[in-house]
Amino acid sequence: MRPLRLLWVYLKRYFLRWLAWRSFAFTLVANQAVAPLVGLAVWSSAMPGQPQITGYYVALLLVRMLTVSYENHTFSGDIYDGTLADQLLRPHPVVVEPLAQNAAMRIWHLIIGAPALVAVGLVTGIAFEWQHLLWALPAIALAAVLRFLFTFVLAISAFWTERAHGMVGFGATLIFLLGGDAAPLHLMPAAVRPWMVALPFRAMNAFPAEVASGLVPAGEMRAGYGLQLLWVAVFLALAAIVWRAGVRRYTAVGG
Repeated sequence: MRPLRLLWVYLKRYFLRWLAWRSFAFTLVANQAVAPLVGLAVWSSAMPGQPQITGYYVALLLVRMLTVSYENHTFSGDIYDGTLADQLLRPHPVVVEPLAQNAAMRIWHLIIGAPALVAVGLVTGIAFEWQHLLWALPAIALAAVLRFLFTFVLAISAFWTERAHGMVGFGATLIFLLGGDAAPLHLMPAAVRPWMVALPFRAMNAFPAEVASGLVPAGEMRAGYGLQLLWVAVFLALAAIVWRAGVRRYTAVGG
């Protein structure tokens, strides 16, 4: 069976499974919505009359729903409880199932979070230009891939430590502080902003929201996509290296 077909089969399975866990999914969505909504309230009060800031945080709410990753709660658990041993025997890449589970959870986040997105949009009266939204689509797709790879790399630290949850939590804190949640990056001091733009956290979080809200000049758009592709390549290579080292250790110990 081809990997894409398998991905679809796993996706349907996990989507239906989350149908039974939808009450818990509401909690997860609420948790993801807190940072953008707080940022919206704080920065709208601090800098009134700037619709781009409002649009940025509304767009960021959507980005978070579509890029959320919980591999420390899913895949790390498979390493800890030994389920990975069975997965390694299956005739397809192990990553197919975590990818499908991730996609199913993101779909549920979007379904549950859609009413909140509409409500916030109506309350704020924000309107996005269709050109900006169109340009934001590939940025969101690349951010979703990058966020998964970033979280997956941290989650497979479970091969070496029992603190994989802490590792992923630390990564989430970096995204919050440096990825545009705590403050829009275009408001950062000129001496600091280039460094924060170059880091992967903007590429997986703020950049799509900046594009959707019109904060990225046309001349900087390609550079932003280029950085996203660069970090995807870096974390893809890193994930492959760490995975192989982890599996060698897992099988040697007797997993």
